[in-house]
Amino acid sequence: MAVAVVVFTRDLRVHDNPALHAAATAADHVVPVFVVDDGIARVGFNAPNRAAFLADCLADLDRSIRERGGRLVVRRGDVVDEVVRLAEQVDAQAVHIARDYSRYAGTRERRLRDGLGRRPLVTYDSHVIAPPGEVVTTAGEAYSVFTPYHRTWVRHERRRVLPAPRSLRVPSRVAAGRLPRPDEICAGARSPDLAAGGESVARARLAQWLRRGLSGYERSHDLLAEDGTSGLSAYLHFGCVSAVEVAARAEGHGAGAAAFERQMCWRDFFHQVLAARPDVVDRDWRPRGDHWRRDDAAYRAWQDGRTGYPLVDAGMRQLAREGRMHNRARLVTASFLTKHLYVDWRLGAAHFFDLLLDGDLANNTLNWQWVAGTGTDSRPNRVLNPARQLARYDAGLDYVRRYVPEFGTGAYPGPIVDHGEAVAAFRAARGRG
Repeated sequence: MAVAVVVFTRDLRVHDNPALHAAATAADHVVPVFVVDDGIARVGFNAPNRAAFLADCLADLDRSIRERGGRLVVRRGDVVDEVVRLAEQVDAQAVHIARDYSRYAGTRERRLRDGLGRRPLVTYDSHVIAPPGEVVTTAGEAYSVFTPYHRTWVRHERRRVLPAPRSLRVPSRVAAGRLPRPDEICAGARSPDLAAGGESVARARLAQWLRRGLSGYERSHDLLAEDGTSGLSAYLHFGCVSAVEVAARAEGHGAGAAAFERQMCWRDFFHQVLAARPDVVDRDWRPRGDHWRRDDAAYRAWQDGRTGYPLVDAGMRQLAREGRMHNRARLVTASFLTKHLYVDWRLGAAHFFDLLLDGDLANNTLNWQWVAGTGTDSRPNRVLNPARQLARYDAGLDYVRRYVPEFGTGAYPGPIVDHGEAVAAFRAARGRG
């Protein structure tokens, strides 16, 4: 009787899951396992909002596996120790796992390969559309500029979308373990209006958006009140739905599909940057000689959405309430912190990472670096004017009033910094005055 172990990490789905598909095809019995990784907390990747979302994802994944005759096996501790122990217990022919691209994930994969010894570890690129290393320059190096990367990316041959297994048989001698509660993953206060996690929610959201939202994406994706985005970023981060399937199902929806695909390309672009330079999570990709200001009061005002700039404040309050923020608001709030207040992008990235459901190491870090001008932006000293951004993307103030109800009253604070003075100070600090 052939047995395979499938280690779920950020691929919490049964549809289009290459590791699960390969294991179910090759083996008579499959042990689908998720390890609540104590190491994640030690390196600071854990957060209460994402813990709640993850708990939903695991419960939904377990239901899907049970519908196919199996059950999700849950363990807690060190991923390598738990998986090696499980593989030995069932005498697994092989262990299957999706690749990831951070330093932590790379170390985990190397340790797991060593720990399994002669038992093969089979890896799959299921988190992105074009895996790092497959879309490269003519010199064989990772791209550092998005536009030429995108031109090559659109020609990259994509893998086919895989069906979900019809059945999964788990060896009866393997104890399932107990699904974790959110506080058992990461204790702490959570945002009050979090979206539910899981593949079922993701697939329903995708289907609805394809029917009603994608065709207008090119026109509406920056309009804050309409929120014409897909709302799939957290589900993509946890792998509740695959990027390959999302892109495949979006095809044929006209200009909206092309504009959306470009955003999916940005996601792949940042993952290949992270894979090539894992240190960018805490070091400038392209140093600018910044001597960032330390201003605790201004930083707290930014965190709390009390800057006196309504679009900035609305974005920060949406983040605190929902664990998400509209992408246009992310750009404006990040630009305000790094270029109006001249506060280190790492502090902003850390605050976002504490709250975002889609707190992705590659995308969160490298979007912050892009806005701060230390990343891949070809115009590193551009400054987004919050007033102009408000007039352009929330002219009716619907987004602002949704999250800042006191706007326009005496309870709303005045600006903590003058726009013109702040821009002049930033440009002087960067040597562009």
